[in-house]
Amino acid sequence: MILDKIDELLKEVQTLSAKNADEVEQLRLKYLSKKGEITALMNDFRDVAADQKKTVGMKINELKTLATERINKLREECATQETGDEHIDLTRTPYPVELGTRHPLTIVTNEIIDIFSRMGFVLADGPEVEDDLHIFTKMNFAADHPARDMQDTFFVSQHPNDVTKNILLRSHTSSVQARVMETTQPPIRIICPGRVYRNEAITARAHCFFHQVEGLYVDKNVSFTDLKQVLLSFAREMFGPDTKIRLRPSYFPFTEPSAEMDISCFICGGEGCGFCKHTGWVEILGCGMVDPNVLEQCGIDSSVYSGYAFGMGVERITNLKYRVSDLRMFSENDTQFLREFESAD
Repeated sequence: MILDKIDELLKEVQTLSAKNADEVEQLRLKYLSKKGEITALMNDFRDVAADQKKTVGMKINELKTLATERINKLREECATQETGDEHIDLTRTPYPVELGTRHPLTIVTNEIIDIFSRMGFVLADGPEVEDDLHIFTKMNFAADHPARDMQDTFFVSQHPNDVTKNILLRSHTSSVQARVMETTQPPIRIICPGRVYRNEAITARAHCFFHQVEGLYVDKNVSFTDLKQVLLSFAREMFGPDTKIRLRPSYFPFTEPSAEMDISCFICGGEGCGFCKHTGWVEILGCGMVDPNVLEQCGIDSSVYSGYAFGMGVERITNLKYRVSDLRMFSENDTQFLREFESAD
């Protein structure tokens, strides 16, 4: 008798159909719930004769499996019909999808690269985790130079008895220049953008990481006049055709002579305002002629070749162009702040 009931239910289950999720749920309750048809069969199973238990048990399991598969399939079919799309991707971001824009530092970096690329400079890159040799030694830093101090540099590994074994996060992209010069013979004309790290307190005017773009030109008969003309062309391309520049004597271990370059304030036209601290000038970069010691350290004959180098902070240039008062805004991913640069992309 119980086998006949199972066969009857098998036929019913094979022909089950439903038009919506509510009908599917009714079928589940009818066959698979605690008070359903299949549960009732399991309750009757205890009265089956011992010699039939194996056969009956297998048939009940077959019925339960078939009913479960059929009801699950009906549930999926109804769900697809309700969405109206059999190929819907449930992992997609819900609409509306907001499109991003380039970061202001990326916008300015690309603009700087584009200007110097049109002057013949090519891109060069190097590792952010560097050794002392390329960061300091080949850049003519003395063994007791303050920049080697833990207070200025992030060391990955430090060897007080042998500084040449120190590994650190690069504090300037000049290490890229050193790597290019030791593997390439002049003429060399490169631009080196990248992130650098210094152990400084994070404030509105300083950060422990920032971005630089450095340039290097090494060839025969390179002069300071060449450097001045390149920087004047850059300033006028970046800040406007009426921009003026001035070079003030300075000191860097890797250049001699060295200078810092100011541009005429484009807010007041050089008349003096709060932005330029009433001087009419704004500092934007450091530069100079490559020290002969640097050339020799990198395997270039300083009696034959000369060169110039310059370096600027991308955050500094971005502040000048867009007047961003707080450096921390560049790394906080504030979407309201970033949306202000959509038209500049």
